[in-house]
Amino acid sequence: MGGLLEQINSPADLRKLPVEQLGGLAGEIRQFILDSVSKTGGHLASNLGAVELTLALHYAFDFKRDKLLWDVGHQCYTHKIITGRKDKFAQLRQAGGISGFPNFDESEYDQFIVGHAGTSIATAIGMAIGQLRQKKKDKIVALVGDASIVNGVSFEALNNLGLVKGQLLIVLNDNSMAIDATVGAVAKYFSRVRLSQTYEDLRKTTRNILEHMPLIGKSVEEAIERIKKSLRMALPASQMFESLNIPYFGPVDGHNVESLVQLFKALGQLEHPAILHVYTSKGKGFSPADSRPSKFHSTGPFKVNGDSIERLEDVSRRSFTSVFGEHLTKLAEKDDRIVAITSAMCDGTGLVDFRKRFSDRFYDVGIAEGAAVDIAAGLARSGLKPVVCIYSTFLQRSFDQISQEVALQSLPVVFCIDRAGVVGSDGPTHHGLMDIGYMRMLPNMVLTAPANEVEMKLALEFALGADSPVAIRYPKDLIPPKRFVRVACAKPFKLGKSIFVKKTKGSLIAIISYGSVLTEALKAAGLLDKEGIAVDVINARFAAPIDKKILKMGKGIITVEDHNVSCGFGSAVLELAAEKMDGKQLSTIRVLGAPRRLIGQDSRETQLMQAGISADKIAKTVKEMIPSTLLSP
Repeated sequence: MGGLLEQINSPADLRKLPVEQLGGLAGEIRQFILDSVSKTGGHLASNLGAVELTLALHYAFDFKRDKLLWDVGHQCYTHKIITGRKDKFAQLRQAGGISGFPNFDESEYDQFIVGHAGTSIATAIGMAIGQLRQKKKDKIVALVGDASIVNGVSFEALNNLGLVKGQLLIVLNDNSMAIDATVGAVAKYFSRVRLSQTYEDLRKTTRNILEHMPLIGKSVEEAIERIKKSLRMALPASQMFESLNIPYFGPVDGHNVESLVQLFKALGQLEHPAILHVYTSKGKGFSPADSRPSKFHSTGPFKVNGDSIERLEDVSRRSFTSVFGEHLTKLAEKDDRIVAITSAMCDGTGLVDFRKRFSDRFYDVGIAEGAAVDIAAGLARSGLKPVVCIYSTFLQRSFDQISQEVALQSLPVVFCIDRAGVVGSDGPTHHGLMDIGYMRMLPNMVLTAPANEVEMKLALEFALGADSPVAIRYPKDLIPPKRFVRVACAKPFKLGKSIFVKKTKGSLIAIISYGSVLTEALKAAGLLDKEGIAVDVINARFAAPIDKKILKMGKGIITVEDHNVSCGFGSAVLELAAEKMDGKQLSTIRVLGAPRRLIGQDSRETQLMQAGISADKIAKTVKEMIPSTLLSP
């Protein structure tokens, strides 16, 4: 840790430094972030790009009183470092450590637990109105990425910015990147502005803004007119925001910390909402992240060798995501009706090769999940086979579109739901524990979950051959070792049909697994075998429709799933039993799944244990269900 950073334990300590030393501090923080993330993993590129911007905000405002709201929140590491949490970075995104996102349980400087895009402007409007109604003078700042500004909620909020009759500063951090390169008309709009600007232009803009800022008592409208006249502004970004009657300043250099401090102090005096547009470089200061920011959006641990890195992750086994991407590309070679759609996560959903091979059949709509689903509905109606690839936690944002434009119409859209279940170090904002619940209630919707590599391929083939919407859920995890793959798993998927993967003579209990947790069910069966306890293991494959033969075995049932207990696969089994009004049957069903509480960041394996979705918990439940007389020696 550098000399300046050692002195900083709070924003008050930061403001004791001369502004001229902030650039040196930024360099120390950048190295601290690089060292920390290389050990723990985390969001690297976005945080390297936001160092000076964050320091300037904390230098110009007092966020112990004022309010800083983050959009998405994955660029908050510098904020955490200078708000008393730098000593906790050794456990960043780990059990007992700090979150990779803002979290008000950690610090008074965090206003919301946030991990989704598009929320900061709307929540800032609410807080600004709240301050004014309570006659408080706290200043409100919303920090938004250029990828988040295109989100529908952001535009809805901008449309309602006129509700605020006082100060509210929106800082647009423009780095031309989301998880992947920012796409769409608005991104191109910003790109034209960015390419037209030289460094000297940015300095000139900063100087003119500061020279023409309104004095106390003068209107911001007069100031903006003077700035526009001085700069002879005809910039697209200015025109876009001013057409919405939003005062716009910029673009300016987001790495010139001294100028940023001046700008924030001046703009903090405005009695109107305003936008400051800043340019930053995602991955700044670390060549691999600077040149390939999408690869370093979120990374596991790595070793730095000069300007190169050595990944420390296990590459001997493939992931569900990579198997999906490879097989979709293979199927698309044979069927030109297959198209892929994603929301700013081409790399994360395994579609990089598909995009290279079939660029005319690949659509990245940016952080606009609802639009992705509706576009897919239109594609399906026109006779194509759209595959929508979005993380579970983000797909839930498009529930209305899934319901109205896909399920209601019974259109054959395939939803490939990555990051289903617990997701490890990203924690509660990113767990995918609700998708079965919100999709199972929809008419015409088929829900399936592969347990391993061979089933991932079979599920995709089944879905692309269906004439109704199909959702395939799978985790952010490596595929199970071959020893946990049974011959039965190679059988083609048939609508609503489960398969036996272990059938034992004399068994009184059937463990019915849904999805990738089949591995835990088989481990539990192995533990029980050693104790002479016979169980069957069934791979459900479908959560909608449910295989009715499950209830006809005359055995006790334990359902296992990587999903909330509420509204999940086990609930579907209970509902089926209740339909038959069979009280005896209901009393012999146990449901294992995630509890109705937040599950903190940790390894996925540990989170499954905490949720009771483990071999030991399954085996224990079996013993509890079997009469004690049958367990006695």
